[in-house]
Formats: sequence, C-alpha cells, structure tokens
Amino acid sequence: MNLDEYIEAHIDPEGDYLYRLWRATNVHLLRGRMASGHLQGRLLRMLVRMIRPKNILEVGTFSGYSAICMAEGLEEGGKVYIFEINDEQEEFTRPWIEGSAVADKIEFIIGDAITEAPKLGIEFDMAFIDGDKRTYLETYEMTLKVVRKGGFILADNTLWDGHVLEKPAPADRQTQGIESFNDYVAKDPRVEKVILPLRDGLTILRIVS
Repeated sequence: MNLDEYIEAHIDPEGDYLYRLWRATNVHLLRGRMASGHLQGRLLRMLVRMIRPKNILEVGTFSGYSAICMAEGLEEGGKVYIFEINDEQEEFTRPWIEGSAVADKIEFIIGDAITEAPKLGIEFDMAFIDGDKRTYLETYEMTLKVVRKGGFILADNTLWDGHVLEKPAPADRQTQGIESFNDYVAKDPRVEKVILPLRDGLTILRIVS
C-alpha cells in the first residue's frame, strides 16, 4: 500500500457511481487523469459543506466528476452551474450528470464561461476554475465579477506537475498560463490565498475586496 492508497482507505469512500465514472473517464477519454478523483472529490464535497454556497460556478467540467462531488455537498435549493467549452465532451458527460443522484442540482451548459457566465445574472458564492490553462487569468477576472465578496474561488492544477518551477518553452502556453495566474494572484490584494499541494495543486482564494 502506497501513501495515496493509505489516505483513500482512511477517508470517506468514493461511492460506486463516482468510481464507475472515474473508470469510464480513464477508459474512454484522452487525459483521463484530469478527473478530480477520490481524494480531491471528497475535499470538494467537504469544502462545499463548510462554505455552504447556494450557487457554484464551475469552469471546465470535463467528465463531470468534480461537479457531482460539489453537488453532493450542497444544501437543498443549491445549484452548480457548469460550463464546458468543448462541445464534443457533451456526449460523454451529459448522461453521467443526468444519471447521478444529484442531477437536479447541476445545470450543464456548453459554451465559453468567460463570456456566457456573466449573462446568467447570478451572484455566485463559490467558483471552481478547471478549464483552459491558457485563459486562467481571464477566467479569474470573470469570476471576481460574479462571485460575491467573502466568496471563494478554487483553481485546479496550479502546480502543473511541478512545471511551474521550470522555464516554459515558448510554445507551451498552458504552462505559461498557469505561471502567469500564480504570479498574478500572489500579488492580488483583492483575495486571500493558499496553495494546497494536493494532487496537481489546488489554490483556494477568498475574495476580500
């Protein structure tokens, strides 16, 4: 048993539906490891239960794993609005969302969250950024406009397999995007921030102004 297996054996179980979704994601989709997985999924559910948001915005839903985890933590009447810019993802993801026990708490939208999320006219209590790394800064600025003061923003993959410690190649816009986001947020007085070295890095921000 390695350390990851030990941790997963000593936290709340993943549940059969999420396990089957994780397996299907890794079998049928490229870069299946992008799915949040057992540990991060239980953390997302716990954070939702701690923060108690009414409305959550997710940018980049991939196979729907993280959305389902956050929806599990919502109180009655809460909603997760998830945006996926890749319309080819819908054929896989929508049936898994609609087949989950929390389908009524999830609104699945195909489109660019940067332009479309503000049009919803919703004040969000929490946002989870996990979309195109090249546009993390633009996504961040958008979430600051739609998430209330005192609300939380979570940003995934902010350690990027350790590549944040390296000088990215000129063509590597994804690593450049993550590094630019991290550097910008570190100096942004509008938010409190902490990076958890969990999985591929999870940044938690609280909007203070």
